[in-house]
Amino acid sequence: MTAKRITPLRMFPWGLVEESVESAHPHTLHGCCEDGKERAQTLTNCNDLPYISHYHACRLAQEQCCVAVAERRLCDQGASMANWQGACERHFFPGKPWENQIAKRCCDCCMLGMASADQDPDCGLSYMALGIECEEVARNCCSNYTAGGFNSTKFLYTLEDCKEVRSWSPNSPVMNCTHRCIEDGMCACYVGYRLGRDGTTCEDINECLLGAHNCIASQACINTEGSFRCQREGNCGAGYELTDSNQCEDIDECALNIHNCGVDFECTNAEGSFRCYPKNKCSEGFIQDPSGSCIDIDECVAPPNPCQPGHTCLNTPGSYHCRRNTITCRRGYHLDANGTRCEDVDECQADICRGHGCVNMVGTYRCNCNSGFVFNSIHRLCEDINECKHYPRKLCAHTCENTEGSYKCSCSTGFQLSSDDRSCEDVNECESNPCSQECANVYGSYQCYCHRGYQLSDSDGKTCEDIDECALPNGNQVCPYRCLNSPGSFDCSCPPVGYTLASNGRTCQDIDECATGSHSCGASESCFNIHGGYRCLVFHCPPFYRQAAHRSVYKDSMSVRCHKACHLNNLACMRDPVHIVTYTVLSLPTYTVVDQPEGEIERPLKSSHFSGVQNHFSFRRNRYPADIVAGVVRQLRPIAGPQDVELQVALNFIKPGFVSHRNIVVINIVISEFSY
Repeated sequence: MTAKRITPLRMFPWGLVEESVESAHPHTLHGCCEDGKERAQTLTNCNDLPYISHYHACRLAQEQCCVAVAERRLCDQGASMANWQGACERHFFPGKPWENQIAKRCCDCCMLGMASADQDPDCGLSYMALGIECEEVARNCCSNYTAGGFNSTKFLYTLEDCKEVRSWSPNSPVMNCTHRCIEDGMCACYVGYRLGRDGTTCEDINECLLGAHNCIASQACINTEGSFRCQREGNCGAGYELTDSNQCEDIDECALNIHNCGVDFECTNAEGSFRCYPKNKCSEGFIQDPSGSCIDIDECVAPPNPCQPGHTCLNTPGSYHCRRNTITCRRGYHLDANGTRCEDVDECQADICRGHGCVNMVGTYRCNCNSGFVFNSIHRLCEDINECKHYPRKLCAHTCENTEGSYKCSCSTGFQLSSDDRSCEDVNECESNPCSQECANVYGSYQCYCHRGYQLSDSDGKTCEDIDECALPNGNQVCPYRCLNSPGSFDCSCPPVGYTLASNGRTCQDIDECATGSHSCGASESCFNIHGGYRCLVFHCPPFYRQAAHRSVYKDSMSVRCHKACHLNNLACMRDPVHIVTYTVLSLPTYTVVDQPEGEIERPLKSSHFSGVQNHFSFRRNRYPADIVAGVVRQLRPIAGPQDVELQVALNFIKPGFVSHRNIVVINIVISEFSY
């Protein structure tokens, strides 16, 4: 029995493909590309090609060559559409959106190439960065257009050929083209037309609307069937119109009934205008107005004067008559009742002085003016005297206002007129209580004041408004924890646990729970007060160390010292240079500002825990009198609480060549949440 050989399968991104044991990729890239080109003639989607090899590069060559052939075919169709249609509207392309996009782009590039043929006969197109594909299409269309027209033999078919095209192109629809039939049985139109939405009929292109004409600035573009013409756009003037032959011709307003003659007038055409003539005629001595009414002619005002010298012309309706001149009296005289002589006129009888005293004189008169007025001999009237202008700053203390025959004094704001009606005295505005709290009278005005904790309103300067001390720029410095505004003042509060408000009402004091006995530490635990609370501590020395009897307790720190206590046979313990281990607990507030160290350069000290505070401390060794050596640990940067930080400091005592002994200090720092 022969064992059956199993062909292995390999998983690829596009599916399972049988793997040949003999060859990893039997197809060449050239063969894969040719296969893609052949399938592009029948398939519409190059993404659905059948697999001929599991070789990934073969698959890429197959797809890309298929896409290249399909895009070239669509690009040729777009260039042909630009030549025959003269436009690249999207409804000309009935394919899929991605196909239409390629065809329309090539159509636009071809239109651009033909449009640039007049400006660039060499078709270099070097001044435009169109891209490789668009530049190639534009250059070909430009060259063909320059050579005498687009070479369309590749695309053009006769109407009889459409039947043959449809025989081998089953997807082509049956259509009757009104102008031309091109590749794949598609219809095309002659120059000046474009294909309609049905894909068969041709409709006229409005070159004037699309801007595809060559009329100059002084000409108007007029669309015609399949073409256009340029017509002069000059103005013939009022009363004329431009004919189709580019000639100016008179407009007969009367025949077209576009005149404005009334019903009583007849319209008569004139060159470039028209005239309105009345239908009815007026009798002698009258003339017709624009509305057709007859009005009298004043012969006395129309030169020359129709009357003889020594006579006066008097107009009458439709005529006039002349009257002999009589005696003329000079000013201040008039004719007597008989009209034979001149006599004095008593002007005072007509109240010519307007309420002032009047004295009649022969041929004239004189006015005796009242107080505050002066007689004007030219106008012969009594005129008011402006006392404020004649006596500036002498009549009134502040403001002088002229009145008819007199004057009136007034005072500035904050003052009132005295009993003499000329002087001004200060007004005490505070008597009327204009301020909401305190008022101080000043000369000519007043000033409002507010109690402590209030401020004057900016709107009226009288009302006192409460000052919100908590909202001031330094409000966060008024109270250490929280600030509560109140009318005219404010109140401070402290954290609810671990603090109490001091007697001054402005600062927070830590509650020492260990001293007051308000802690919960057991008998074996040590109560250690911290800022805002307490800790229950239990200290244990490391193995082979014993705790010293004395325990150091200060206000903000507690220390326990452990001394080495090795067994006699424990050599490792005896060789260990560490002699003393000291455990210290410190309570610190959160410092917002830390002074930088000065003087000696300090060595940064890294904490063994809490990596977030690395490089926040420094270490420096100090030597004091009597050969006392001490290490100083200093905080370099602020640390935001609450958090616990552990520092380990080793003090090495070195003899030549080795460390004689070492003391270790383990510092546990409890940083509170607040800065107090």
